[in-house]
Amino acid sequence: MSRHDDLPLTSSHWGTYRARVGNGRVQELLAFEHDRDPSPIGPGILDVQHGPTRVDAPMVRESWLTGGPGTRTDLRGTDPFVEVSWDKANRLVAQELNRVRKTFGNQAIFGGSYGWASAGRFHHAQSQLKRFLNCIGGFTRSKFTYSFAAAEAMVPHILGSFRDYLDTCTSWDVIRDHTQLFVCFGGVPLKNGQISQGGTGCHIQRDGQLAAGKVGIDFVNISPLKSDVLDDVGGDWLALRPNTDVALMLGLAHTIEIDGLTDRSFLQRYAEGFDAFLPYLMGDADGIPKTADWAAEICELPADTIRALARRMAAERTMISVSWSLTRQDHGEQPFWMAITLAAMLGQIGLPGGGFGFGYSAMNFIGGNHTIIPGASFPQGQNPVEDFIPVARITDLLMCPGQSFDFDGRRYEYPDTRLVWWAGGNPFHHHQDLNLLMQAWQKPDTIIVNEWCWNPLAKHADIVLPCTTPLERDDMAMTPRDPYVVSMSRLTEPYGKARDDYDIFADIARTMGFADAFTQGRSTADWQRWIYDQTRQNCADQDIEIPPYDQFIEQRWFKLDDPARPMIMLEDFRADPVANPLSTPSGRIEIFCQTVADFGYEDCPGHPVWREPYDWLGNVGAYPLHLISNQPRDKLHSQFDHGGVSRAKKVAGREPLHIHPDDAAMRGLKDGDIVRLFNDRGACLGGVVIDAAMRPSVVQMSTGAWYDPDDAGLCKHGNPNVLTRDKGTSKLGQGPSAHFCLIEVERYTDTPPVVTAHEPPFIIRPDISNDSEDQT
Repeated sequence: MSRHDDLPLTSSHWGTYRARVGNGRVQELLAFEHDRDPSPIGPGILDVQHGPTRVDAPMVRESWLTGGPGTRTDLRGTDPFVEVSWDKANRLVAQELNRVRKTFGNQAIFGGSYGWASAGRFHHAQSQLKRFLNCIGGFTRSKFTYSFAAAEAMVPHILGSFRDYLDTCTSWDVIRDHTQLFVCFGGVPLKNGQISQGGTGCHIQRDGQLAAGKVGIDFVNISPLKSDVLDDVGGDWLALRPNTDVALMLGLAHTIEIDGLTDRSFLQRYAEGFDAFLPYLMGDADGIPKTADWAAEICELPADTIRALARRMAAERTMISVSWSLTRQDHGEQPFWMAITLAAMLGQIGLPGGGFGFGYSAMNFIGGNHTIIPGASFPQGQNPVEDFIPVARITDLLMCPGQSFDFDGRRYEYPDTRLVWWAGGNPFHHHQDLNLLMQAWQKPDTIIVNEWCWNPLAKHADIVLPCTTPLERDDMAMTPRDPYVVSMSRLTEPYGKARDDYDIFADIARTMGFADAFTQGRSTADWQRWIYDQTRQNCADQDIEIPPYDQFIEQRWFKLDDPARPMIMLEDFRADPVANPLSTPSGRIEIFCQTVADFGYEDCPGHPVWREPYDWLGNVGAYPLHLISNQPRDKLHSQFDHGGVSRAKKVAGREPLHIHPDDAAMRGLKDGDIVRLFNDRGACLGGVVIDAAMRPSVVQMSTGAWYDPDDAGLCKHGNPNVLTRDKGTSKLGQGPSAHFCLIEVERYTDTPPVVTAHEPPFIIRPDISNDSEDQT
């Protein structure tokens, strides 16, 4: 037993912690005693929980408050804010919602919530917002995620589902016992595996990788960054040009085919359309055989290395891992399709330790071996509005009302958006081409956000409703992605006038006259018991035993029993493809997909192909460096960028830029220099870190630095999304394509501007004690 096991618990996406509380504050967060590799990020909330960046009361942008909706939208981000009472904030929001609904229709409301706000099952900002908006007639929504939107659209055409195989990747235990060769396109970066959406009880990624390396499994890291695989597991590093993974896979496939190593019997029984793909692979269709030599020229890897790897993959039990990041590039649908095709040619899909997996170490749960709890959720209701956008098309939505767009075989139209409501997430972190987004952000009449801190989203809103953090409310961490179920204790009182999202929406619903529809007469505590009891019934239906609610609250946590069988992806399908068909038209793996072919998309035909990216090192002009803007190691997306863990990693107060010694020498740069990164879309500042563990001509700056533009649009802090192009991956997926981006870097010779990213806006605090109905 731990000497801290009597302390209350809280849980987050990056871990579960025991809390030491005193004097109304959380003094310390201690790693959960069952977590073997705790993340340092979680305790970073303590630096900012009661800091100057907290939003302490309802706030309204001054120009909006005095002039009404649509007034001086160009001043979003620079206008002062005015404190108002909750009563007035509720009235303003209710009036504006009613105006937009009556005048323009509910499709003019965009519900922009995008997950990750809280690990709690009930206090999930996205669910709260969507339930509220559905109660008033619906809203325009977004579809899919920034993490892997291209795969979410593409993989169901190949396997019948994407999510089913995301959550059931072959476990690390099986890999340890059966895999001989682990080939990871995009690496298996441990830094990403610190988190899991919905909560983390015990981190498994480090142990999984180390155990695999200890028994002699050979890792092949195919990435421009050597750090994408742990040094401790060893293995080979193939530092290919970014965005050329599909060409490399085709070169591997060509070698396998001409060497007679293709598993024809597997393809005949389990796959559809290989014969339609083969003419492209062999060059009969376009006159270009996809040989190892052809791939070598594109990837800048030795052709002999490609041939040798192909032969090893055919001779040994091989696991092919494809990073989620591979989808976030021009033609991001192709890497997953080609990886599945390559695995099918090897014939090891469904065997222990063989086949493919999506994103090992992309999150902590990938490769886990635990019982999947059938958890209930806070009901969102039905959305009667049919309009939606692919998740990464927010700028197009705001700038191009009435314009049509293609998506997954159909054509849609962007509605005219008048009101945006964001609760959870930060588009000024995860969206591309922020200078273009800033133009689009001026279009809506009103932008409302629920936020706990003055991040870029809050600063660029019209109405800011202060919400609590997980430390200030009771909840439960209960996710199918982790075996630990945790009772999250309310550790402190809400900061200032902050309220739980549920209470915020319930009060506005009351103001608008539909409180009963939103709350169903239930309190926060009632809903949490309801969710747990529904989950317990779901579990009983599947012969999973969990304790009664009161016992759970008393004991604070429990762990689900491990499953009787190890996790092997597509094991049942391999055992009997007739009894266990895939949900595809053929019931098999669709290497050639007639459905996709019939869409007629030149940028995504009916089988996997290599398409040259818009920006890549094979076609450089004025910008000779390829920027990798990957996930940070010191925060979750942009969360806690203002906390101590993240600030300690900055260089001169700015986001680090990793650059190869040769590229630094060419530009006269040294460690610690402040540099300007730029292309024809924008510019930002960063701090130099010279790093030999990178491919030359590649630089790396993680996302997550809070957007901090000066008057000319230069991000003083180092947000790389001022540089990335806002282009959909293809007409099929329309996913984000941040990972193809060419730039140049130069030493910044002017006096460095002061970073103001973590400073709150100017706030006007009038006397609101008589904030009556007739006041403006």
